[in-house]
Amino acid sequence: MDNQLNIAIVGAGGFTGNYAIDACASEQIVALCDVDREALAEQQAKHPEAKTFLDYREMFDELGDRIDAVTISTPDHTHYGIAMAAIERGKHVFVQKPMARTIGEVRALREAARTHGVITQMGNQGHTMEGIRVVKEWVQAGVLGKVTEVHAWTDRPRMPWFEKPESVPPPPGSAPDHLDWDLWLGPARKRPYSEAYSDKRWRAWWDFGCGALGDMGCHILDGPFWALDLGMPTRIEVRTNDPVREEHTAFGAIVRYHFPSRGSAPPVTLIWYEGDNEILLPPDFEEDREIATNGFYMMGDKATVMAFGPQANNPAIVPQTRMDELAGSLPPKTIPRVEGGPIEEWLRALKGDGPTPGANFEYAAPLTEVVLLGALAIRTGETIEWDAAAMQVTNHPELDRLVQIPQDCR
Repeated sequence: MDNQLNIAIVGAGGFTGNYAIDACASEQIVALCDVDREALAEQQAKHPEAKTFLDYREMFDELGDRIDAVTISTPDHTHYGIAMAAIERGKHVFVQKPMARTIGEVRALREAARTHGVITQMGNQGHTMEGIRVVKEWVQAGVLGKVTEVHAWTDRPRMPWFEKPESVPPPPGSAPDHLDWDLWLGPARKRPYSEAYSDKRWRAWWDFGCGALGDMGCHILDGPFWALDLGMPTRIEVRTNDPVREEHTAFGAIVRYHFPSRGSAPPVTLIWYEGDNEILLPPDFEEDREIATNGFYMMGDKATVMAFGPQANNPAIVPQTRMDELAGSLPPKTIPRVEGGPIEEWLRALKGDGPTPGANFEYAAPLTEVVLLGALAIRTGETIEWDAAAMQVTNHPELDRLVQIPQDCR
């Protein structure tokens, strides 16, 4: 097909790698890159026309002129280096959530995308779905009234994504023959391979992931952040279920964000619960009503909306009696709907067949920054006083090292 795009897939294995490849099936996949030789071999058997690479830098050096766009489905600590290398070469970029591992990285990627004029998208699927649009339409129409309180939660960290380590550092082992461990580590500090880092469990370790909030926050907080136009918080407080560790996340926490007023909209307190913590439910919530393991609710002075699941699924006014009262007066659909998921939306934009993707870096960067601020509070156990304009933790300047772009990150 004449209008096919040449796509490079970085991170070809696992759920997100397979999703990227499947979503790009209408295009020409010219390169497959992964540090796992087994994942590469499996995908090359399906796409023999694609050239394979273990190192994304070699891929760009050899095929840079042939690549139009890149999907990135790798551990969080490698998002920045790969995405920046692509953007600086003028390649359009899709990157899985969270955009990057530090706020400095996130802001640099947004600025680079502006400079190079590329089309971007972060992979939080819910931003393309029906539920988040319904929530925003209800807020815009004044159904909830003035919202001052948001509660959001996840049952993670839990297996298989998170496993509390028995020791720090974890027991070393031999990396599987099919895995290039040095390339997997990328910009992270060198260390022996351990099964504790393998598969999905890297998310618990701060050198590689962003904890449960980094894992789920771009999904679950997307609805409130977009619907309420929250912007940046000025203060973030935290209580962790177990002692803060420098190496890995606490296994359970409650984070309280304070967002200032926005025009005529009042200040908002957003409370995030992760792990084994009791969720404070709305005062009139039905006692026998089941609570989803992931979700959020927004409480206004007229009504409360609750969304079930990680992607603002099936939003409803609670309690049911209030939903019944308002059913006939709920607003019509006014926000354009998206066909397919985030990669499909991104591909249409690349071809000029659709608008700018909804989770482009102009939107995704501040959403990710909010998520990373909460993760920073969990990581340190400290209250964060945030000066967004200066990109500084004003009450703990020593935390600047955790905000900025790490050295040798590429």
